[in-house]
Amino acid sequence: MKVARLLGSLVYLVASVTHGPSMADEGFGQRVLGALGLDAGSQQDPGIYLGDRFIRLTADRLIGPNGRPVPIQGLNVTGFANVFALAGTYCFEAGPYYTAAFAAPVAGVSLRSDLPAQSFDGSGLGDIFIQPVKLGWRLPRLDLTTSYSLYAPTSQVNRRGLAHSQWMHQVSAGGTVFFDDERAFRLSALSSYNIYERKPNIAVTRGDTFQIQGGLGGRFFNLLDLGVAGYAFWQVAADTGSQLPRSLEGTSEYAVGLGPEVGILIPPIRGKLSVRYEWELQSRARLDGQVLVVSLSLLSWKPDE
Repeated sequence: MKVARLLGSLVYLVASVTHGPSMADEGFGQRVLGALGLDAGSQQDPGIYLGDRFIRLTADRLIGPNGRPVPIQGLNVTGFANVFALAGTYCFEAGPYYTAAFAAPVAGVSLRSDLPAQSFDGSGLGDIFIQPVKLGWRLPRLDLTTSYSLYAPTSQVNRRGLAHSQWMHQVSAGGTVFFDDERAFRLSALSSYNIYERKPNIAVTRGDTFQIQGGLGGRFFNLLDLGVAGYAFWQVAADTGSQLPRSLEGTSEYAVGLGPEVGILIPPIRGKLSVRYEWELQSRARLDGQVLVVSLSLLSWKPDE
C-alpha cells in the first residue's frame, strides 16, 4: 500500500512535466527537461518566428526519495506534449535584442503498473507560456540572454491523469560561447529559477526549483548541427500545503540527463528541424526515463523584407 501511495503521489506531481512548452531557441520556454540543447543560451536574429515542437517522455522506473528504485512490477509511463509557439525579436540600435513569445501545448499522460495495480490516462491543454521580455546581447564570439517568463493555468482544473494547473514564474539567464569566427562550434547553457504558486483548488504549493540546460557541438557544411545536449535539475525548496500527500513530505527532486542532438537547416522555407534524445542518468524522487524532442521552427518574417 505504501508503494501504491508513493507511485500515485509522485506521478501526481511529476506529470506536470508534460505541461510546459519549450522552445527557447526561437521562443518556446524551457520548463520541460531536455527541451533545450545546442542553442539554449543563443540570441536569435530579428524577425517573427513560428514553431511546433513535439515532446515524448517514457519511463519504466520510479526512483524514490532515497535515490533507489521503488519496487514496482510492470511500470510503464508515457507523457507527451505538442506545442505551438509564436515569437518576435527586435534589435534596438546600439542596444540589446528584445524578444517576446507565447506558446500553448496540448498534453497527455498514460500510466500502467501490474503490482501495485495502477492505471490511468489523461489529456488536455497544458499551462500556457508567456514571455513578456527577453533581452539579449550578441558579440563576435559570445551571446548573452536573460528573461522573465510566466506559465499560466488553463481552466481545466479537474483533468484526470494530469497534474493540477498552476501559476509559475521563471527567471532565466545564460549564454553561448563560440569557438570560431563563423560561430559554428559552440558551448551553450541557460539556467532558470522557477517559483511556483499554490495549485488552484488544492492546498499544495510546489517548492522552488533550479535547472540548467544546454549543449556542446557544431555546425557542419553550414547546414547540419551535431552535438551533445544535457540538463541538470534540483528542487531547492520543499513542497508545502495541507493537502500534500504524506508520501511526498520532505522529498526533493534531482535529475541529470544527457543525449545526442541533430539539427538540419532548411533554407527554402527558412526553417530548422532538430531532434534531441536524452536519457536520465541520475534522479531522485521522480520517474526515471527518456525524453524525445522534435522541433520545427520557421522564420516567417525579417525586418529587411
